Amino acid sequence: MTETHNFGSPITCHAWNKDSTELAISPNSNEVHLYKREGNKYQPTEVLSQHDLRVMSIDWAPKSNRIVTCAADRNAYVWTLSDNKWKPTLVLLRTNRAATCVKWSPYENKFAVGSGARLIAICYFEKENDWWVSKHIKKPVRSTVTSVDWHPNNLILACGSTDFKTRIFSAYIKEVDEKTEPTPWGSKIQMGHMLAEFSNSDQGGGWVHCVSFSASGNRLAWVGHDSSISVVDCNRGMVPTIEIGRASCRERV
Repeated sequence: MTETHNFGSPITCHAWNKDSTELAISPNSNEVHLYKREGNKYQPTEVLSQHDLRVMSIDWAPKSNRIVTCAADRNAYVWTLSDNKWKPTLVLLRTNRAATCVKWSPYENKFAVGSGARLIAICYFEKENDWWVSKHIKKPVRSTVTSVDWHPNNLILACGSTDFKTRIFSAYIKEVDEKTEPTPWGSKIQMGHMLAEFSNSDQGGGWVHCVSFSASGNRLAWVGHDSSISVVDCNRGMVPTIEIGRASCRERV
């Protein structure tokens, strides 16, 4: 059954809480508006307004109930609910271009931020200094990162970018991660090591708009601006299967 709710303005990005009773949206501005479901409607509860420029991405951690936001102002904030008020903590991204996408890891002890600076910031909490810091994945990304998604093992990250490529990296952070057994995607877990790289399609390609791992982590799918859907299976030679003209350029896989 489909429900329709009108929030009165264009929505740049959104995220749900664990049970979909609360919703965070950005109305194409520097603000994030929070809503809570009451009956058949979502009622406004709070406005998060720490960013200076347009908010590009939001993610809501289901276990810790923390919200992370990133924006064109090159900043990211982690929001924690305390005394019924959301309080921000600045993340040290160290990037000189807009932050374009953000995603909590499955264990919620770190998150990834894509950027127009041709890099991905892997952010984690540094207890000694009580702040969020980052380590960068740069090479061989050559354009804006448009989408990121985590493997279920919390160590591997996929990204899509405007250079028509989908890549898989190790996002192992020794300060917060425990070493695990090698995966079919690769055995080298050194931070920033590229495990795989795929072209968007063999039909000319386009920007990669969205990437997503399967629940098992053995398959990766992505959607391109040329209306292509690509799927690669790490147990079947890692050769992408591509379908053209079956999806809109913004469809979620």
